[in-house]
Amino acid sequence: MITSTLKLRLNKKQEGMLNGWLLNLTAIYNFGLRKIELNAQNKIYFSAFDFINLLADHGKKLDIPSHTIQGVLSQVYTAWQRCFKKIGGKPRLKGLRNKLNSISFPDRIHPPKENHISIPGIGRVRYHKQELPKGIIKNGRIIKRASGWYLCLFIDSQREPIVCTGNGQVGIDPGFKNLLTLSTGEKIAHPRELEATEKRLGQAQRGHDKQLAARLLEHRANQVKDRNHKLSLRLVKENVLIAFSADNIKGIAKKFGKSVSSSGHNQLRKMLSYKSNSCGRKYIEIPSKNSTRMCSACGSLSGPSGLAQLSVRLWNCACGAQNDRDINSAVNVLNAAVGAIVEVPHAAA
Repeated sequence: MITSTLKLRLNKKQEGMLNGWLLNLTAIYNFGLRKIELNAQNKIYFSAFDFINLLADHGKKLDIPSHTIQGVLSQVYTAWQRCFKKIGGKPRLKGLRNKLNSISFPDRIHPPKENHISIPGIGRVRYHKQELPKGIIKNGRIIKRASGWYLCLFIDSQREPIVCTGNGQVGIDPGFKNLLTLSTGEKIAHPRELEATEKRLGQAQRGHDKQLAARLLEHRANQVKDRNHKLSLRLVKENVLIAFSADNIKGIAKKFGKSVSSSGHNQLRKMLSYKSNSCGRKYIEIPSKNSTRMCSACGSLSGPSGLAQLSVRLWNCACGAQNDRDINSAVNVLNAAVGAIVEVPHAAA
C-alpha cells in the first residue's frame, strides 16, 4: 500500500462545503467519543460494526455521504480500542484547540483524469498536476492544513525497490549540536530549521497571526521530513547493517526541549526501520546506556559521565586510546549490534 498526497484546487463552493462538513463531523466525533465513554461506565460495549452504523440514517439529513460518517465513527472506535488496550492515551474531544482537520472517504475512488478527481459528495475537484503510482485507489482522506486542502490517496501498489550502492556497517549516535555522528567518523551537521524561522515565528505569535504561525510551523515540519527522508535513504543504500543508539527522547526533551523537537530523531528512526525492511537491510536499535563512557578500544568505563561532564568532548583512556565522545559512542553502538546478531544464532543452537 502506497500513500500519495495531492494538493487540491477547490472553488469557493467546494471549500465552503468541506468547512461545513468538518463542523458537523466534529459534532459526530464528540458524540461517538462520549457515547463509548459513558456506556463503558455501565459495562455496555459495542462491536465495531454496530458502532459505525449508529448514525446510518443521518447521511441525507446532514447532506454528507453515509460512509464518511461511518469513517469518523470508525476513527473514534479505533481511538478508544487503543486506549482500552493501553496502546495509546485517552482520546480528547475536538474543539478550537484540538480541531478535526480530516474527512475520510472509505469507498474506492476512481482514477483522476486531466487534473480532476471525483470525490463522493463533492464532485470533480481540480488538483496540482503530479504523477500517481499505478494501482487501485482503495480509499482517501481530505486533510485541511495551514497551506490548503490535500487529498491523501491509499493506493494498492508496490513501492519501487531501493537501489543499494554499498555493503557497509554503521553505528549512529544522535546528537543536537551535530545531528548524527557515524561510527565511520563522519559528523552530519544539524540544519537548524527551527532556528531559521524562530524570529519570524515569534513575531507572528506575538502579533496573533495564527494563520502565518501555522504556515511557518508546517513549513518547518516539511523541511524536517524531507531531510529525514533523504538521510535515511542514503544510509539504507550504503549499509547492510544500521545500528541506532536508542536514547530516551522523552527524558531528554524535559531538559533540552527545543533542541530535541528540532532534530526529529524519532521520525528518522521510523524511516530507517521501514526502509531497511523493504530492501532486506538490517536495522537495530541499541540501548544507549554507558555508550559514551565505555572505551571502544578496551571496553573500560573510563569516559566522562553525567551532566557535569557533558562539555567534555575528547577524553583519554588508560589504555592509551584518545576518544571523541560522539564517535566513540557510535562505534560502541555498532559493536553491540554486531554482537547481538552473532549471539542470536548461537543461542538458538
